[in-house]
Order: sequence, then C-alpha cells, then structure tokens
Amino acid sequence: MEIANQIRAVQVRLTLLMVEDDGMSTVEYAIGTIAAAAFGAILYTVVTGDSIVSALTNIISRALNTNV
Repeated sequence: MEIANQIRAVQVRLTLLMVEDDGMSTVEYAIGTIAAAAFGAILYTVVTGDSIVSALTNIISRALNTNV
C-alpha cells in the first residue's frame, strides 16, 4: 500500500507542475514587446507630425518673444 501512496503523491506533484503558471511565458513577453514597439512607433509618428512640430514651434516662439 505504501508504494501506491508514493505513486499517487508523484502523480499529484506532476499534475501541479503542469498546471501551475507562475509569471509570463515567452509568448506573452513577445506579444508585450511587439505591442510596446507598435505603440512607440505610433507615438513617434504623432509627435513628429507637422501639426505637432508647428504647434510646439509656435509655443516656443511666443515664449521667446519679449515684446512686452
């Protein structure tokens, strides 16, 4: 009967090892990295667009204009 209990204990441990999911897997890291890179590319495109550059230029020009 002792051997049967040991076999059962090993089966339970193996089942727990297969079921446990601590942390992210490599695929989740890859998807997160791709999403972050895509967000960075979109943000770069928006910030370097003509409307943003001209708006920032106008703000800086008004700030440096000392004709009071």
